[in-house]
Formats: sequence, C-alpha cells, structure tokens
Amino acid sequence: MAASKRSKVTVVGAGMVGGTVAQMLALRDYADVVLVDIVEGLPQGKALDLMQVGPLMGFDTQITGSNGYDETAGSDVVVITSGIARKPGMSRDDLLRTNMGIVRSVTEQVVAKSPDAILIVVSNPLDAMCHVAFDTAGFPRERVLGMAGVLDSARFRTFIAMEAGVSVQDVSALVLGGHGDTMVPLSRYSTIAGIPITELFSADRVKAIEDRTANGGAEIVGLLKTGSAWYAPGTSVVDMVDSIILDKKRVLPCSVLLQGEYGIDGIFVGVPVKVGAAGLEEIYNLTLTSDEQAALEKSAGSVKGLVETMAGFSQES
Repeated sequence: MAASKRSKVTVVGAGMVGGTVAQMLALRDYADVVLVDIVEGLPQGKALDLMQVGPLMGFDTQITGSNGYDETAGSDVVVITSGIARKPGMSRDDLLRTNMGIVRSVTEQVVAKSPDAILIVVSNPLDAMCHVAFDTAGFPRERVLGMAGVLDSARFRTFIAMEAGVSVQDVSALVLGGHGDTMVPLSRYSTIAGIPITELFSADRVKAIEDRTANGGAEIVGLLKTGSAWYAPGTSVVDMVDSIILDKKRVLPCSVLLQGEYGIDGIFVGVPVKVGAAGLEEIYNLTLTSDEQAALEKSAGSVKGLVETMAGFSQES
C-alpha cells in the first residue's frame, strides 16, 4: 500500500513568530514545513537548525528554508507572518501602507503555487491585513482566516488562571472583535470549570483582567523594549493549523469575513468559528448584551477605518 503523503505547511516570514510556528509544527510531526523569507540565509539557517532538533525530539519533519516560492508549491496551509513592526517616528498610515504592499505581494506568490491552500494571516494590523490577503487571493472566505482571537483568548485564560490560582486547563475564555485595544473580552462566556468568572470575581477584578488582556501585547512590548511577543502568537497559529490539518473542528475565535453575522457585513472581525479541513466551517452567533454588541461594532468600525484608508492608498497609486 502506498504511503500517504505528508501535509505541507508554508510559513512566510522567518522572524521570531515565523520561527516559533516552524518549531512548534516540527514537533507536531504531521506536516513538512517550508520557511520563506527575503533575507538570504535566514530561513535556510533556521530550517537546518530545526532539522537538527529532530534526532533529539524524535520528529521526522522535513523543514526547508527558501528565499523564493517554488518549494512552497502544493501547500495545504500558508501562514503569513511577514511585515514590518512600527518604528519610532513612523505613522500608523506608513505602517499600514508598507505592510499592505508586503502582504499583497506574498499572497500573490503563495496563491500562484498553492491555489487550494488555506491562508492564516498573522501580519499586523491583523484584521486589515486579512482584507488584503482576501482581496488578493480571490479565495472564498472559508479559506482566509486571521489569527488573533486564539492569542487574545490565551492571554485572557492566563490572567484568569493567575487571578484564581487554578490550572489554565480548567479555564475557558473568549475574546471577540479586532486585534488591538478595541477587542471585546466576553467575561460572561469565560469560565473556570464551567463557572462564569463573573460569579467568581468582583466586577472590579473582572474589569482589571479584561483591561490587562486588551493591553496584553503592549505589556510585553513595554517589557522587551525591542520587538514584541512571539512564543504565544506562534503557538496560537499552530492551534489553528492543528485544527485544519487534523480536521479537529475546534471552535476557535478567528478573524473572518462577516457577511451579516452579528449585524456586521463585509468586515474581518474575530468571532468564534468551527475550524476544520475546509477552513472556516461554521460561525457561532452568540447572543450579546447591548453593551457587548456596541463594543463589537466599535471594534469592527476601527477595522473598517483601516480598510477605507487602504482603499485611499490604492486610488493614489
């Protein structure tokens, strides 16, 4: 009997997040990995280093580093982490314009080689970059997902577990909305062993945890002083890849193109979705309070503003 072909996952951008994605995927041992970056030697060096972990950790994952896209052909999943971080003196529009160009170029090249792939966008500003990838790829919305809610929910779960002094395994938490300070942590739907945290903590403590979650990335940037988080973002991507490649049908908060769900149309926003082999397989419509709905619409509005700004860039060029 012929051996089944291993899945293939391409990771574009061999920086700290991309390198973590490649490392965590290698440990999973269910897919071969192609690491792509424009910096000569960087993806090749990281790939070779990771290959040498194989004998130590017992995986046979093939990891290939490349400065081009030929090796990515036939990928099942493509993770896009490429883009620049905001530098001192750089305006938000400058960052948006630069990363829009990078994500558009990357998407064109990966789609040409892997027309059936599912795209996971990680580049910032996350929800806006999902629009760029979606518009460029021409894929159905089921095959373009943004990774942010998994990370934000992991941060929320971490802070809840720290507050309660319990195992994170018993904590479930949900964060909706755009990735950034307009995200919407849903405390009513966040539980310890099924008990809503709103019944366990005072309103002040709940609010403090929500605020820390919304500023989770900024807190790490402030501590590092150079760069931003990579371990948790990279591992969050792998949670999504697991569910796609293994068809686990996890229910994960992901940025997807809403088409009327939650009263929002035509905007990528984080909501709970079933993730499987087809990508987005179902969107779960939660019943929100008027305050939660208003917060989600505000979050969608901030994404819409970025999308409109990018449309202005396109008209200039």
